[in-house]
Amino acid sequence: MEKLFVEKGYEFDLFGEKVEEDIKKSILEQKFLIPPFSVFDTKQGYWQDRKSKWLEVGIKSELGRGEGLTFGLDSFDYDDDKKIQAIKKELELVNTNNGKCLPGGFDEEKYGVKQAQSTSIFDPVLCEVCYKWFNIEKGKIFDPFSGGSVRGIVASLLGFNYTGIDLSLLQVEANKENAKEVIGENFNDSITWINDDSINLSNHVGQDSQDLIFTCPPYFDLEVYSDKENDLSNMSWEGFKQNYFDILKYSANVLKEDRFFIVVVGDVRDSKTGEYVGLVNYTKACLRKLGLKEWNEVILLNSIGTACLRASIPFNSNRKLTKIHQNVLIFYKGTQSKIKENYKEVKFDY
Repeated sequence: MEKLFVEKGYEFDLFGEKVEEDIKKSILEQKFLIPPFSVFDTKQGYWQDRKSKWLEVGIKSELGRGEGLTFGLDSFDYDDDKKIQAIKKELELVNTNNGKCLPGGFDEEKYGVKQAQSTSIFDPVLCEVCYKWFNIEKGKIFDPFSGGSVRGIVASLLGFNYTGIDLSLLQVEANKENAKEVIGENFNDSITWINDDSINLSNHVGQDSQDLIFTCPPYFDLEVYSDKENDLSNMSWEGFKQNYFDILKYSANVLKEDRFFIVVVGDVRDSKTGEYVGLVNYTKACLRKLGLKEWNEVILLNSIGTACLRASIPFNSNRKLTKIHQNVLIFYKGTQSKIKENYKEVKFDY
């Protein structure tokens, strides 16, 4: 196609598609890392390049529920046998996505588990973008469903303070070990991981003390993490909804005024009826009920991966589409006019 114009050395065709230069060199990406559009395409080269750089620093978010968990127990700080026994019990109980107990067993000197291929790993680029776009400088981040190490480590390396809660002692200990490898012994100057039920978060975090809520809750029972009664992924839909709402409410209480509340979430199907349970819409309804304003919604396009192999059977049998996206719900607590005052020009270090 005929090239119509050249802007600062980058050539575009009639429809704005790149011709000779990679999109990562565009003006928007130089300013914001990725274009500030309502779709984040993780398949793009600029996203994958950035993700590779993050993984090169040694982030291993799969540890604690996935492949590579081979740390010796003597590398942790134990004052007695209680933690060892708790981790041993957890390894016996924790479930993978297909509902089977994680293989690998338990060893007093070294413990390891293999992850199911479906176990989700959080994207560090999504963390980076949300932290830089929607947090104040050196702001405090709170995460009521912390999961793996990635959200805390990315926050620390970007100069933020992070507090996360997770029900799994195994996960918390693995997170600390990974942070120690990446950041050093003083990682806890900027990262706090708490082993507790998130319903108790007010016991650990003060009201109106946090500058950003950033989290990714269990997607109902899509991945079942344990058989504990207080594990959201192990509850009925009604039980899940009530506990989930309460945790969102307590999280909103610890968020300061004029700050953002971000939830990365996706819808899941009822295993009996095949219908979507409405997790995305329920999350929105909860946050609105808590008085937060719906500010942005982003479609997070995931890498297709094995979706091409998996799509034929469900589509031909019952016309179900294979899901390759998640929703990033961005809500705001406070006065709109304060946004420009509190959130300065975005800058990225390349």
